[in-house]
Amino acid sequence: SLVPLDPISRLTLNRGSPEEEYPDLKRNRTVMASVLTLSMYKRQYNRATDSGVIFDDATGPAAVGCLAGDAQSYILFCSFFDRVIEAHQGYNMSGSQESDFNYDNLKREALLHDRSSCVYVLISTRFQGGDDFDSAYTQGCEVRSILGDAVTMETATDPRMKTGVARDWPDSRAAWVSKDGNLVVWVNVDDHLQLVSARTDSNIRKAFESVCVHLKKLEALYRKLRHSFIWKQHLGWVVSSPADVGTGLRASVWLKLCHLPLHKRLGNILERLRLHMDTADCSGVYRVSNAQTIGFTEVELLQLLVDGVKLLTVMERALEQPDGSIDHLVPAQK
Repeated sequence: SLVPLDPISRLTLNRGSPEEEYPDLKRNRTVMASVLTLSMYKRQYNRATDSGVIFDDATGPAAVGCLAGDAQSYILFCSFFDRVIEAHQGYNMSGSQESDFNYDNLKREALLHDRSSCVYVLISTRFQGGDDFDSAYTQGCEVRSILGDAVTMETATDPRMKTGVARDWPDSRAAWVSKDGNLVVWVNVDDHLQLVSARTDSNIRKAFESVCVHLKKLEALYRKLRHSFIWKQHLGWVVSSPADVGTGLRASVWLKLCHLPLHKRLGNILERLRLHMDTADCSGVYRVSNAQTIGFTEVELLQLLVDGVKLLTVMERALEQPDGSIDHLVPAQK
């Protein structure tokens, strides 16, 4: 009887020894560099997934420094990816992930309406369909065709189209923009699908609702055509970047802040709220977003952001007062 070949043996690769191929990480400040030792690299070196993904020195998002070539990579190379996720997101991979896209489960109806502090909001979520992440021409056309049947939008262009991300544009890569401009659906750019909803009226609930409604339509159609989104119990929704696994959800709120960014306890406060804050292009405007994407449902992450932004706004107003203090407002760990 014939014995199936290991996937790595089916590949024709001009590679040296693990010691020769091991990347120089001395100046690399990513999570990947802190996790990837020569010993680990040797253990993974001769492995390949069924679709031919090998353990290689691939680049990724600046913070994590790596990407998964397909869904099986998270399983075959779990000793590496699990440690990257744990280090970057502060999450124990022994847990179990859950999902909740029911926007009615948000606790507070009003949410964010303070225009004096809040500039606008943006919500993004990513998905992969099928175990192979590769956006090859044939597969990309299929994904794009399915999306075209599910939503009615206007095709858009962007400066990014001039880079490598736009190859096969628009046959297998595309972006749809809703007529009101509040929703964009990217196809085969970083992931198979990325839904982005932005609003200038600070109504984060409406932004989330827009993502949820269109996502459910897409999921139903993809499932009918046997192209279900990839879900792993310990990972949640599987996407290409370890920085986004779990929910794939990134929600951001832009705030006008003057005093709080200068406070000595800001870092500790953000850590307790499980939020991340960085500067925007405008002076005095800061982007506040969820620090992790795993360990909570989509609704829970959004609620953490909403509650956190409200508290940051209260703290900012307290600091506007003479001899203002926020010590009594500092929360316990979320």
